[in-house]
Amino acid sequence: MPSAQLPRAVFAMDPVHLPLLFPAPLQARLRQTAEIDPALVVRDFADPATAPALARAEVLITGWGCPRLDTDTLAAAPRLRTVLHAAGSVRSLVGDALWTHGVAVSSAVTGNALPVAEYTLAMILLTGKDAFTHRERFRATHAQPSRAETAATGNLGRRIGVIGASRVGRRLLELLRPFDFEVLLYDPYVDTAEAHALGAELLTLEDLLRHSDIVSLHAPDIPETHRMLDRERLALIRSGGVLINTSRGALVDPDALTDELVSGRLHAVLDVTEPEPLPATSPLYRLPNVFLTPHIAGSLGNELERLGRIVVEELERLATGLPLAHEVRHADLTRVA
Repeated sequence: MPSAQLPRAVFAMDPVHLPLLFPAPLQARLRQTAEIDPALVVRDFADPATAPALARAEVLITGWGCPRLDTDTLAAAPRLRTVLHAAGSVRSLVGDALWTHGVAVSSAVTGNALPVAEYTLAMILLTGKDAFTHRERFRATHAQPSRAETAATGNLGRRIGVIGASRVGRRLLELLRPFDFEVLLYDPYVDTAEAHALGAELLTLEDLLRHSDIVSLHAPDIPETHRMLDRERLALIRSGGVLINTSRGALVDPDALTDELVSGRLHAVLDVTEPEPLPATSPLYRLPNVFLTPHIAGSLGNELERLGRIVVEELERLATGLPLAHEVRHADLTRVA
């Protein structure tokens, strides 16, 4: 294909992410598919140094650190037709102006769903074995646990409650299938037949909380889910139950959750919190029944290449006239992350 026919593309993100998202082999594929300068990474659409490239750009390849895409973007990039986001949610990135002007948007969110689901599966298996409690006890006593101390542990028949059949939720449901779990699901957009096809029993949110040993949050952060796990709903989880949150801290009432954890009634694995990070004075840093990680469930390190690969494949489809495989539609933002 002659180079004149290649779409003109520009990177827009924090340049620190570029080498991991697009290592040399992917950079080579990009240059075969689009006119793009790998040395130019836009951080400010008003920067005069980037104006000539933006004025010609038909495609923006975005990532973490990209400025919000709004009317200023359209003014700087009047030929823009497609945004390929090498990260997850585009909710806070893309303003209404781009949708109104018919700019197509694609996201690598499906690639980011896999490491989150893998992290969640690992935590389900570890908490089912009560690994974190036993680790703390072993560090303090240097003694093997007694049969009485392990009587309530194990993953056989453990009831796993999945809140949200999102991309992450669905990938987790796939990963759970080989194990001897009883899987429960709550999602207002899923019916009983679809839930069974996903390998889960569909319940109301309240019934899921009552009947689950481990509850894992995978709902989007939208107004309808804000504080969906409030004090009353958290109280429905059985004593000794585990809450895993890899979604967003805003889905849980932070004061109510802290009270439940300080009391020792519940256990938690929290990769996200509100606020994020927690203040240094938070008791959650010191509680033996809380396993805190600093928002690492999503793509990190070499996992970022998966996101870049999705973007390159989308660009290749675009260059050959095929529809985008991971297009995000404006209407979807009312119920997805």
